[in-house]
Amino acid sequence: MAIQGFDYEAFAQNLTSQAREIVPQDFDANQKQYVVNTLMNFSRLAGEALYNDTENNFNADQAVMITQIIAEWAFHKSVDLIRSGIPQQFWDPIMQKIAFTIFEIAKQTFKQNLPQDQILQLIEHHVKKAWEDSINELKDKNLIDEGLREKAAKQSNIDSMMQNMQEEQQAQQAQAAAAAPPAAAQNQPASPVPANSNQPAQPIDLSKPIEPYKPPKLLKLVAVALLLKRVTDDRVQSILNRFEQDDAGTVLRYMYVDDLEEKVDPSVTMRVLEDIGRNLPSATEVNTNMLVERVKATASLMDRQKLESLVQVERPNVRRFIFNAMEGEFYKMPPRVAAVIASHLEHSV
Repeated sequence: MAIQGFDYEAFAQNLTSQAREIVPQDFDANQKQYVVNTLMNFSRLAGEALYNDTENNFNADQAVMITQIIAEWAFHKSVDLIRSGIPQQFWDPIMQKIAFTIFEIAKQTFKQNLPQDQILQLIEHHVKKAWEDSINELKDKNLIDEGLREKAAKQSNIDSMMQNMQEEQQAQQAQAAAAAPPAAAQNQPASPVPANSNQPAQPIDLSKPIEPYKPPKLLKLVAVALLLKRVTDDRVQSILNRFEQDDAGTVLRYMYVDDLEEKVDPSVTMRVLEDIGRNLPSATEVNTNMLVERVKATASLMDRQKLESLVQVERPNVRRFIFNAMEGEFYKMPPRVAAVIASHLEHSV
């Protein structure tokens, strides 16, 4: 059944018009046209496929979102292709691989009703992987040399645009601060210690135990990124699913920073990992978030009527735990009891 309210042709045209306004000005006419045509073609193909999809039953908002994601990445990666110096005969196959990857990941994640932030993070992760796989394949086939492969690997138009936006915002803030009237000197509170004071430093109390190193949160996430760079993609996603969405996104971004290992002092990394190790839950502790995910996954495999009849004879707190978990919340109860309930439910499928 066609998606009501989703005019994919008009939407693709609208996205293309917007893209024309932001195509890099240093591109020649052919390069600009390639970027615009690529965005137009992939957004139209994606929109048409979604419009005629009779299996997933996406609504108009979901179809618009998926089409827009494909259009935006088509824009950014076609710009990256041109700037990379990769010969033009390889552009279309690379873009087709990336567009197909986005389309499949987007359909699966929207079908699972994942949060939008998590969807975007997953898509970004797989786009970068498809990009790296494509240029590595060209290098393996001796179609490009190592220098060109490295240059292509460093291209990221989306990061460049974000950086430019941040710089513009900072410039505007600095301009606004400069235009603001200076605070009156007499209104400033007096410093409790004069700047030129010769007051001796406070002695260190050696009788107190030295506090263990407590690194800032960002350093912890960077250390995790360093570890995950050596882990398979499936395992990476499994681990990141246990993080808060913002933290998972930060880890993913740092995983793709070039030469991250050389930019972080190994001694600092070791101290951070030691701190993480001290604060990890013991192997006997139960992760309540994982319990919620287990119940949600199991419930998704069961008919609603069967599930309700199954839990009807259970105690009220058991029913609350299951139905709360289906909504992504942990009903407060002993985690080990919750683990038993989750296992029982899994065995009932």
